[in-house]
Amino acid sequence: MRSGSDCRFLFLQGPHGPFFHRLAKALRATGAQVWRVGFNLGDRAFWPDRASFIPCHNTPDQWADSIGPLLDERQITDIVLYGDTRPIHAHAIRAAKARGLRVHVFEEGYMRPYWATYERDGSNGHSRLMTLSMDQIVQAAQGPLADQPEAPTHWGDLRQHMFWGAVYHFLVWLGRWRFPAFRSHRDQSVTQEFALYAKRLLLLPFHRWERILATSVIRRGGFPYHLALLQLEHDASFRNHSPYASMTEFLDQVLLGFAQGAPKHHHLVFKAHPLEDGRTALARDIRRLAKASGIARRVHFVRGGKLARLLDGAESAVTINSTAGQQVLWRGLPLKAMGTAVYSKPGLVSDQALVGFFAAPQRPDPVAARAFRRFLLHSSQFPGGYYSAGGRNTLIRRLPDAMLSEGDPYAPLLAESGAAAQQQLRLVSGDASGKLAKRLASS
Repeated sequence: MRSGSDCRFLFLQGPHGPFFHRLAKALRATGAQVWRVGFNLGDRAFWPDRASFIPCHNTPDQWADSIGPLLDERQITDIVLYGDTRPIHAHAIRAAKARGLRVHVFEEGYMRPYWATYERDGSNGHSRLMTLSMDQIVQAAQGPLADQPEAPTHWGDLRQHMFWGAVYHFLVWLGRWRFPAFRSHRDQSVTQEFALYAKRLLLLPFHRWERILATSVIRRGGFPYHLALLQLEHDASFRNHSPYASMTEFLDQVLLGFAQGAPKHHHLVFKAHPLEDGRTALARDIRRLAKASGIARRVHFVRGGKLARLLDGAESAVTINSTAGQQVLWRGLPLKAMGTAVYSKPGLVSDQALVGFFAAPQRPDPVAARAFRRFLLHSSQFPGGYYSAGGRNTLIRRLPDAMLSEGDPYAPLLAESGAAAQQQLRLVSGDASGKLAKRLASS
């Protein structure tokens, strides 16, 4: 493990709220030096330490040219960011890697809801997981690892997530004159983003009753059903690691595959993301496409809410690359992933065509599924969350040691499994040599 006094961290954009500031305090306690680059008033408001705040008023092109000199001037050893595909972060990652610096990437948990993801160099489609085979993962997960808690059935930070998102976008809007060069990585303006967050918070009670009614109809309907797990169209996983330009394309493909492949008495349930805010007219598009496919009476839409109750009665699930796919695998249900996901590996997701999947979905290999979950929970998945006070306290407790480690979160498990394999090979070789010596001696 490195000494904190040898480390100089540069924070970029993080989750909405005070998480990055709290993490920086924990790193300073190790002796590390920490700075934060802020691109808008929201970034500044959540970083109370003015002495370590570096305001950036550059345009995106100017930022690409300035990040390298900034890293050199401050003698940065590590950069810290949330999401690796934002243009701001992509430029910084390239500059950091060119200098041999460590890149710490945070993301929402692959094992959501109770865990957050911490990796090095990239996440999702850029994660090191994408390069690991299932044989490597299964081998690494065979050791004497401590038991981990089961996943809760609810996302405990949901309201806090929406609250901090609304506050952040309001602050960005408020300070737009002080940071005129700032451009969001999303298509909507800051004003539109704030309005969407505020609207979602205000409509929570109405959406709750709508969701309860829709879920009750499905669970009491007496029909087999398949789940389609929807994602946010503006989310990085969808935009950067899927083959679709819009969510409507995914809806159309799933509905067509279901209409052609599923038994006539089966139903299809589209489950919206818990943070879906209405910027995409999902319910309207589903009704229109289902009617065109002639299956309107067999198609349902559920607005957000808990996934567990729907999964408990489902036949299978299809998604692009949602982290909710992990909950599907945890229950041993057949899963079809249409995009690039960290769990898109043999034995976990089905390789059937969509029509064949809906006709007779293949279940995941239970041994592989357990090993994959075990491997993740002992490496890149950290208990806690970004948005609630309790979640932050739990999460930050373990992060400084992980960030000061020489290797990434996967390194210890892979090293142990590699050492165990070498030891086994030596034992086998030694045993073979002994038998050979005996044969030579008796000849």
